[in-house]
Order: sequence, then C-alpha cells, then structure tokens
Amino acid sequence: MGRTLQNTMINLGLQNACDEAVYQLGLDMEELEEIEEDAGLGNGGLGRLAACFLDSMATLGLAAYGYGIRYEYGIFNQKIRDGWQVEEADDWLRHGNPWEKARPEYMLPVHFYGRVEHSASGAKWVDTQVVLALPYDTPVPGYMNNTVNTMRLWSARAPNDFNLRDFNVGDYIQAVLDRNLAENISRVLYPNDNFFEGKELRLKQEYFVVAATLQDIIRRFKASKFGSTDSVRTVFDSFPDQVAIQLNDTHPAMAIPELMRIFVDIEKLPWDKAWDITKKTFAYTNHTVLPEALERWPVDLVEKLLPRHLQIIYEINQRHLDHIASLFPNDVDRLRRMSLIEEGDTKRINMAHLCIVGSHAVNGVAKIHSEIVKTQVFEDFAELEPEKFQNKTNGITPRRWLLLCNPGLAELIAEKIGEDYVRDLSQLTKLHEFVDDDLFIREVAKVKQENKVKFALYLEKEYKVKINPSSMFDVHVKRIHEYKRQLMNCLHIITMYNRIRRDPTKLFVPRTVIIGGKAAPGYHMAKMIIKLINAVAQVVNNDPMVGSKLKVIFLENYRVSLAEKVIPATDLSEQISTAGTEASGTGNMKFMLNGALTIGTMDGANVEMAEEAGEENLFIFGMRVEDVTELDKKGYNAQLYYDRLPELKQAVDQIKSGFFSPKEPNLFSDVVNMLFHHDRFKVFADYEAYVKCQEKVSELYLNSKAWTKMVIRNIAAAGKFSSDRTIKEYARDIWHVEPSDLKIPPPNEPRDAGQDKTPNGTAA
Repeated sequence: MGRTLQNTMINLGLQNACDEAVYQLGLDMEELEEIEEDAGLGNGGLGRLAACFLDSMATLGLAAYGYGIRYEYGIFNQKIRDGWQVEEADDWLRHGNPWEKARPEYMLPVHFYGRVEHSASGAKWVDTQVVLALPYDTPVPGYMNNTVNTMRLWSARAPNDFNLRDFNVGDYIQAVLDRNLAENISRVLYPNDNFFEGKELRLKQEYFVVAATLQDIIRRFKASKFGSTDSVRTVFDSFPDQVAIQLNDTHPAMAIPELMRIFVDIEKLPWDKAWDITKKTFAYTNHTVLPEALERWPVDLVEKLLPRHLQIIYEINQRHLDHIASLFPNDVDRLRRMSLIEEGDTKRINMAHLCIVGSHAVNGVAKIHSEIVKTQVFEDFAELEPEKFQNKTNGITPRRWLLLCNPGLAELIAEKIGEDYVRDLSQLTKLHEFVDDDLFIREVAKVKQENKVKFALYLEKEYKVKINPSSMFDVHVKRIHEYKRQLMNCLHIITMYNRIRRDPTKLFVPRTVIIGGKAAPGYHMAKMIIKLINAVAQVVNNDPMVGSKLKVIFLENYRVSLAEKVIPATDLSEQISTAGTEASGTGNMKFMLNGALTIGTMDGANVEMAEEAGEENLFIFGMRVEDVTELDKKGYNAQLYYDRLPELKQAVDQIKSGFFSPKEPNLFSDVVNMLFHHDRFKVFADYEAYVKCQEKVSELYLNSKAWTKMVIRNIAAAGKFSSDRTIKEYARDIWHVEPSDLKIPPPNEPRDAGQDKTPNGTAA
C-alpha cells in the first residue's frame, strides 16, 4: 500500500489546505510525509495491483472490501553492504499505525489440525486447535466522491485458554509463552515473488485469511435484508447475486473448499446446491505462467492441517474427473493432466486447477498472457469451457501514480485538457492536439528536468554520488529475477563501458543507469545478480576515462515510496523480460504515464502499450513469443552467440576473468555457468538486438525535441492503463455490478431519507 497520508489528502481534496495549515505551524509537509513508514504487505506487482484496485473500486463507488493479513513484519528492508543484499526486519508498526482501527467486536475463530467424524447428520471437524482472527480496518477513500471503503486485515491472536485447557496445567508460564505459536501466523510476510515455497506456516497463513474472511462475508450477508429466510428460497439462494469474491492468484484458493465446508457441513445444504453457489461466487485471476511459481501443496501437509478440506477437495476432484471421463471416454492422459491431484513421489494438490474448476470466470492480466493461459498453461480446461476464460489487462491508479508523485506534470496536463482526466484517463488522448505545440513541448521537457534535478539531489543526499542531471536516466526497477533479465541490462552497461574506453573521444550520450529491486532471501542467483551490478558499478563509477559519461547506481530498498520518487525522473524505462514470461507488468504503465520512453520486448502489457501508442513510439526489440518457442524447439545454444558477437564475448570474459572482482576472480562463476548452460530466459539470444535498440535510444535522446514529442505521444496513449478501466471491466464482465458516478453527500450535509443512495447489487 505504501504511505497513506498524501494519498488521503489528495482523494479528499484537502492537500492544499493541509499544506497551508502545516506551513503556518512552521512545518514542511514534505518533511512530515517522509516520516511515515511504507505499508509493505506484499512482494511486488501482485500486491501493488491490489492496492491500485482498492483505490479504483472506491473511486467508482463500488461496495468493495480488500481482505488480507496484517503482517507484523512486511517485506524486508534491503541494505547493500559491500555490494551484497542484506535483509533487515521491516518493523513497520514500531511507532504505531494511525490509519488502522482494531475491531475486536468482529473477532472470529479459525480452526486447524484435528480430525473428521462422519455420522448420519454429516461430517464434523473435531479436536481442532483454535486461533482467533482480529480484524484491523483501514479506510480506503475514493477520489473526490465521499466514498470510503474498507481494507480489513486479519491479525492472529491466541485464545485466552490456549494450552491451558489441556492437561499440562503444571507449566502455566510455558503455556502463556506458547501463545506465540498461534500468533506467529500473522508475524511475517513470505518474501518470495513468482516462487512457491511449500512451508506449513505459509499454508496456515493462506487458510487463516480465507477462513476469517468467509465467516465475515457470511455474517454480513445474513445480517442484510437478503440473508433473511424467504419461504420459497433457501437462505443462500441469493448469495452469488449479493457476493462476488475475486481470488488474487491461487494464494486464497482454500476459500473454495472452505465455502463448501460451510455450506455442506454447517449450513446443511445439499452438495450440488452448495457447489452451484460456490462456483457462481468465485472468480480467479492468474498472475504468472512460470511453473516454479504455481502452488502445489503436498497432500500429506493438507491432510494434517486441514483434514476436512482434503476430503472436500477429493470429492470435488472425483466429480470433476467423472464429468471429463463422460466427455472423453478412455482418455486417461487427459484425466491425469486435468486432475486437481498430481501423482508422483509426493502427491500434490494443483491449486490453479482447483481455482479453475471452482470459479465461474478465469482471467489473465494482459492480452498476450490471457492467450498463453488459454492455449498453453490451461489448454485442456479452456477447451472444455472456453467461455470461462477472459482477459482483464492490468492498470494503475492515476491518483498515486500521477497526481501524487508528479504534481508538475499533472498540473501541466490539466492546463491543457482540464482536470476531469483524473477520473477518466482516456481523456489523455486530447494531448495529441498539442504534440506539435512548441511551448507545450518545452514545458513537458522542463517538468522532466525538474524531476530529474530533484531526484539527483536525493541520490546525492542518500548515496553520496554526484550525478549529471542532463544525462539520460535509464531505469530498471522491479523485483530481481532471472526472467526479468537484469543481467541483460548489466551486459549492456559493460558494453557501453568498453566502447567508451576503446575510443574516449567518440561522441557518447551520457547515461545514468539506475537498477533497483529486492531479491528473495533464498534466491541465490538473484543475489549474485545484485552483487554483479554493484561490482560493475564500482569499476565504472571510478574509472577516470569514463568520467560523467556513464554512472551506475543500484537503488537500495526499492519500495512504493521510492518508486514515487524515481519514476517521475526517468527518461528510459527498461521492460526487457523474455517474451512470454511477464504476465503483464505494471511498472511499465507507471513510466509511460510519467513521461518516460520504453525499451522493451513484446511481452505482457508492453504489447498493448505499443498498440495504443504505435510501435514506432516505443523501442521494441528482440524475440517474440513465437521466436522463443521456435528456439526452444531447435534448442538454445548460448555458445553460438558468444562465439559470433565480439562485444558479448568481451563482456562475458570480463565477468568470468574477475575484471569486476579482482580479489575473487571466480566470484561470478555461477552466473557465467548459468548463462552458458542453463539460461531458461535466453539472455544471449536477445543481447545483439537489445544493444542495437539502445543505440537508437541514444540517437533520439540527442534530439531533445523529437524525444519529447515521442514522450507526449506516449502520455496521450496511456489512458487505457488506468485501473479504473480495469475495474469497470471486472465489474461488468465478472462481478455483474454497476459502478456509480454518484457523489455521496458529505457527512455534514443531511441525507434525503427518502432516497437510498446505495446502488443495489454486489459487494466484491
């Protein structure tokens, strides 16, 4: 979520008033804002997407709740020591959190372990361990519409009789200390992005948020006028008309068997009725196609922790496979491929399959990704129910990612096209009229220059590095992962360095290359990549032959509040994943909206950005998905590229020989070995096209006016990538609710009692 103060002031229309009031107290608002900790309760794109969605849902007047876990420790703080990443605990609640309100009156029990008893009256889950879920509510204000929604985060609490109702009364002190075991559930965020780690505590977290949330939803449903029993209908007949639940990846997949457990075991609904309601309630968003990221929980673990849920999953699977066998008799391989249970050394539950079978809608997050989901990853399921599969291209909130972080540009745009674009970003197309307006071109360039100077000052203060604000700011910020190919950027840096040294007199367009992002603590290769970037920076930044032509900076502790500073100052946005690996990306959209040009592959939302702006207004290079598939068929041989391309050979040899690590010549042997022998993401295959494309970037940068005109064309084409548009599509195609433009009257105005201002329909 990042910081809340400035976002709240903007959405409430109070920023100028607050700035002025604080100034009159002799304080500086910006200084105050810097004191607030980021709420870093997610890992990367998926978590930030949820935050943008909350802002858009409130702005569109949807009755929506965001549910999650109130981690005591969020994503770790990253320190760079001697070029290596070091993790520190993110004690973000140390000074309290003024934005949250504990709601002990809504505390709920969550059960674990135990066993299942079957009887004539049905199944009973007994002898469980209970953990209490205490909700904390954070307000989510819409933009200038007096709507305030709720983000409800659950914290784990041990019940007061924890370990004391058992017969170990002898050790009272130990029993109280053991309360930590229960409360550890919400202690810390698992820091993996795009990687599945099958730990028991993680499964506990996933079930904890799901069980508490579903009880909360059902409590609210029963308390509403729709939950009252009608003589004709079951209590829950109208449930899917009143409730829509969107699963943000498979992490909350246990909600499907949990809702079935509530309906069948507790509410005593017949299975078929319960299953019909469940499917109509859930929809699933897929966020990655990387096989190592797909959740596959061991059956033994689920059986121990959630025995009843395993039985329900088996029953769901049995009925699912019976259905497929009836459609495709004797096709055992299809049954194996489509089963929720994977046989093998250890039997596992494929959570994505569970989500597809248990949902009425499945979507990818960019056109190209949704195609890959349909035709490759889940092709059997899409063949069975093609109408279930959709696309919903991701978006970003223009409130945080333009108004808040780039007020200069936001104001400049408002002068030209009015202020309405903030709620309807498609209006940015009106900027096309000004693409040849010399004054506007100069003003856009001036705002960018001011942002760069400000960020250069920040870097000087924080990192003690002097950088040239007129150099091209070439920025690559995102989680460190092999598929995102920070290594390819690194090879380009080395190539530029070698060119400068080969001919110091030749014209070189000065660059400041900024790379930032966190590596999962257990991801060895990602940590080596960070060390390599820092080792290269060390050499480049201290070579007198290079001077101010090339600077390399690794941005420490990349997070939302730092993104808000670097993105408005960026000239060139690096979006260079191997085609077919980045589901969407959202950083790409933030850069586009803030006046950076993109160098990127035809991957994720880059494809649609090129479609909107015109491919000639992005720097697109490298293999397309088809080329990658082709290369896989014939076999990728890294050696071929190394032998054919002298500059690539030189760069790799320097890494290999210890040119960048003279004290430890073999420091990067793992990296080099990976690049030659098991590089799934084919860095060498795109190197030549990337370097050539970068030459075109430098050439255009020399012509400031032509560059800025291209920037304006990009901003004018960024309207599609508002999360408001994304949420309208979810509301229309999946949740079946109507967004409302109604501005609720402010609380100080009496409401017209005769008029129900709440739009009838679903809570998402």
